Amino acid sequence: MNLKPIDTLLVANRGEIACRVMRTAKAMGIRTVAVHSAIDAAARHVREADLAVNLGGAKPAESYLLVDKIIAAAKASGAQAIHPGYGFLSENAGFARAIEQAGLIFLGPPTSAIDAMGSKSAAKALMEAAGVPLVPGYHGEHQDYETFRASAEVIGYPVLLKAAAGGGGKGMKVVEREAELAEALASAQREAQSSFGDSRMLVEKYVLKPRHVEIQVFADQHGNCLYLNERDCSIQRRHQKVVEEAPAPGLSPELRRAMGEAAVKAAQAIGYVGAGTVEFLLDERGDFFFMEMNTRLQVEHPVTELITGLDLVAWQIRVARGEALPITQEQVPLNGHAIEVRLYAEDPDNDFLPATGALALYREAAAGPGRRVDSGVSEGDEVSPFYDPMLGKLIAWGENREEARLRLLAMLKETCVGGVKTNLTFLARVLAHPAFANAELDTGFIPRHEAHLLPPVSELPAEFWQLAAEAFVQSEAPLQRHDDYHSPWACQNGLRLGLPAEADLHLACQGERQVIRLRHAAASIVQLHGEILQLERGGLRQQHQAIRRGDTLYLHYAGELRSIQRVDPIAEVEASHQHHGGLTAPMNGSIVRVLVEAGQQVEAGTALVVLEAMKMEHSIRAPHAGTVKALYCSEGEMVSEGAVLVELEEASASG
Repeated sequence: MNLKPIDTLLVANRGEIACRVMRTAKAMGIRTVAVHSAIDAAARHVREADLAVNLGGAKPAESYLLVDKIIAAAKASGAQAIHPGYGFLSENAGFARAIEQAGLIFLGPPTSAIDAMGSKSAAKALMEAAGVPLVPGYHGEHQDYETFRASAEVIGYPVLLKAAAGGGGKGMKVVEREAELAEALASAQREAQSSFGDSRMLVEKYVLKPRHVEIQVFADQHGNCLYLNERDCSIQRRHQKVVEEAPAPGLSPELRRAMGEAAVKAAQAIGYVGAGTVEFLLDERGDFFFMEMNTRLQVEHPVTELITGLDLVAWQIRVARGEALPITQEQVPLNGHAIEVRLYAEDPDNDFLPATGALALYREAAAGPGRRVDSGVSEGDEVSPFYDPMLGKLIAWGENREEARLRLLAMLKETCVGGVKTNLTFLARVLAHPAFANAELDTGFIPRHEAHLLPPVSELPAEFWQLAAEAFVQSEAPLQRHDDYHSPWACQNGLRLGLPAEADLHLACQGERQVIRLRHAAASIVQLHGEILQLERGGLRQQHQAIRRGDTLYLHYAGELRSIQRVDPIAEVEASHQHHGGLTAPMNGSIVRVLVEAGQQVEAGTALVVLEAMKMEHSIRAPHAGTVKALYCSEGEMVSEGAVLVELEEASASG
């Protein structure tokens, strides 16, 4: 058979997936082409590509979702093939069809397979016909509110609204009671339209305490199809996976085979080619229900690669060329255990709201046996409000699950991110939790253990402030007087003639303010050596990582990297004035709906403004009853974090 040539590959995506695909392509001797939005011109995936094409714009709809521009970029760069990554256009049948019509190779399944599985509703109907068990729900074409209300009543609350063309938790809402349905449906439809260009929804019974187990399938153009074991992706928040592992703990060989064969049957029924994932809900009795099939490579594919020793992107390229799968089902390896976590720019202490800004500090865990980091950023990069806030993935492999877990915990401790809030400490708490160590997994894991995983912010002890102050002083760059390099007035050690050396530092961390007075003796018990702060006490030496960036110090203390700022108390007082009663934007984003007008009276909890950031909607609600005094935003406007959006006067003050 004549193989199709692929010597230049365009990656129609960004971030860590673009970097990961290009890594394999380069290893195979294939030239890589990146596409990017205007604001991504200096992004890491652009820097790592051999060629890059500017699509313009900022939002996905103005850049990464423009099919014609992407195909034009492929032709201009000489690429024979396009890899869609995941998200964006990866499961868009129109995109795949346009690529084929342009005479290019799409590194994905045939358009007929995407059509069959691209709609969750159609996919469930197909699986129902094939005898695959389904979760009760409505997957029809009627999209009016009354249809969903009647269906939800028959199914029984709680129900789950899902975007028919979606994935990744976008356009997905849990509805506990009928009174919440209308608002949730409207919001989910807007999110679905924004993320996928398709607002159609389906509704299902929300299964309590399920496990999310998915099967990685792979098929070639010669009729061969096999499954590469399974992954457990039960640890989720907002229906987005946080921790994934392979194989799924506690699965018997018989259940693995049954789920794997069902997944292969589903793939073969639609003539599937390439990498795909069939997702199931697994209940406590061992019964499994078809959820959906993702017709693309998954975010969590590295755990499958680590337990099989296979490169799935290389397989995608070879299958697209026309090669046959290199092994049979009986030859699929299953070695050891792998766990992956997703590192996000988000604030776990503020309902996981996405975070934006510059990465003032970014250090990845050291590479080594059983250690892997797939990332899409570098220090100094900007985290934009327009795209998914995932910075990268940390993956660990071990001979067994416990070895993988401990190795991944060590990798998280070595990882340092500053400038934006992240879920780094939250991930470590999940992995360290006894229930996770005992593989007590289901999709309710995070809510059930929330008190431990998201404890209230506690007051920092005196020892912390003392260490931070010592690190600040010892990390100061020495001042110099050009007329006298040895002048004592150029020192910053708090020198006072005839008195002990003393210095006052005004520091801030986690909303706390402290004034620390340092008195320096000849030999301090705290010494900074490079970026390691050593504390000697009672014959015991403790070490803390301390990294200085301008007026910010990043100090690893009590299992968490703390960001400490040196503040000017006078400037802080001058800047402390605020709009009384002003409700501010919790992050950078765009205003998609203004639901009130000036002079309107509202009750506590009323949605006032809807903000979209990172392809998710966030409602700004009234903290108390009152009157809308003024509006400082309009629909379609971009706003910055902290900007006042609504002035709300308390009811007691107005009456």
